[in-house]
Amino acid sequence: MNRKFSTILAMAVATSICGSAFAQQPGETGALGERVEQIDVISMTVSEAADEGLRIFTTPFNKLDGYGDGPINPADTTTPGGRPTLQGNGTLLRVNGLDAQACFECHTLVSNATVPATLGIGGAGGTNSNAMFQPVAMDPGDGDLDGIAGFTGRFINPPFVFGVGGVELVGLEMTADLQTLKQQAIDNPFTTVVLETKGVNFGVIQADGLGNVDTSGVLGIEHDLVVRPFGRKGEFPTTRDFDVGAMQFHFGMQSTESVGVDNDADGDGVVNEITVGELSSLSVFLSTLARPVQARVEGNAVAGEGLFSSMGCADCHIPTLQTDSQLLPLRFPQVATDPWQNVYKYVDLTKKPAGFDPNGNGGVKVPMFSDLKRHDMGPDLAEDFGLATEQQNREFITAKLWGVVDSGPWLHDGRALTISDAILLHGGEAQSARDAFEDLTDAERIAVLDFLRTLQTPKPNQGGGGGVRPHPRLQSAEVTDTGVHTISRRD
Repeated sequence: MNRKFSTILAMAVATSICGSAFAQQPGETGALGERVEQIDVISMTVSEAADEGLRIFTTPFNKLDGYGDGPINPADTTTPGGRPTLQGNGTLLRVNGLDAQACFECHTLVSNATVPATLGIGGAGGTNSNAMFQPVAMDPGDGDLDGIAGFTGRFINPPFVFGVGGVELVGLEMTADLQTLKQQAIDNPFTTVVLETKGVNFGVIQADGLGNVDTSGVLGIEHDLVVRPFGRKGEFPTTRDFDVGAMQFHFGMQSTESVGVDNDADGDGVVNEITVGELSSLSVFLSTLARPVQARVEGNAVAGEGLFSSMGCADCHIPTLQTDSQLLPLRFPQVATDPWQNVYKYVDLTKKPAGFDPNGNGGVKVPMFSDLKRHDMGPDLAEDFGLATEQQNREFITAKLWGVVDSGPWLHDGRALTISDAILLHGGEAQSARDAFEDLTDAERIAVLDFLRTLQTPKPNQGGGGGVRPHPRLQSAEVTDTGVHTISRRD
């Protein structure tokens, strides 16, 4: 028998034995505690469901909850469910998930612009929290001595999750508009239909007389015309979609909606690791998180705002997108092309803690500074992900700039340690805006930075300690009181 395969089999057997040992531990229990089912969430108020979601977000899962994968899958050792562990430790992998116990671990930096950093629930993550997604080869020793440590996975810096309820609603309404335009094309064959919604152009489509739609002219989204606001690559329409994958990747926690009820798909001895109700409560919690805020634009920042627009930055980083409704529909099961099916709860985004401002037309203003569209960012920012095409590796969804001053490090992998670094690393479709910034005088650059520094994360509460001071890079802008080490949904 091949020695490598023998080793794999031995590891699989060892993992299986280890998993069964962990299944029975007198005096120990899973960290999840009382389980939440969908019927429970339906009967709860939004606040009650959000409290349950906060509990899920901050729970440090253990093996009695179902943490980790089961025996390795010799045919596919990179997909969650059958991964090995680092050095055979039986728990963690780190270089392809199995890298944390709780969502909270990677979402704690409310502001990295204060010293010490302002910590709290829902913040971003430092580069030490970067996810290393599905690499099959790494070369940290730089075998060919070219200064490049090869890595065929994706290196993903965790963003903050403040304001995601408004982002999700914008995306759902965009999707609904695009599906209507698709039907318009089908009803009017051989007519070019422009895919524009909320001022964002996603290209054109045309249908033949048989109901077939030519989507070769679609830009910045998938050809199903579903807007996906979440994930650095624009992969997920809703936070729920993201959470299903994140639970499995980071923790090995399989949801019943992905593997079925009472099905131990990863063979770790635990079933029903994450229920439908638990994911629903997590969606409610995330959708009610406070939105980022903007300090007064005054003084030098006024000129910076004008330059931000005239350089072309605002063409993609659209300051504010408007919704038609104030109510975010949370759904299960979800139908990606029909955002209004199977709603189990509505979240009013104007209510605290989300606190979005009404727009006077029945909806809310979502000042996210994004168009929710993918763009080619050029070769210098391109990833080297082995499971993606060259074009996919070059494309990223437009980063949301709200809260930008507090959310460093910047860019998809955290490589930019200053905002100026982030701007100057733009390329591809953003090359002209990048060059315009480079050509500014020193005073003009400072004005642009002063404007961007008005974009801040939500204000934490005032409890617990003191002594937080603004970082020097904030001194020239008005800064909201950042408090200290905690942030509350109810502030």
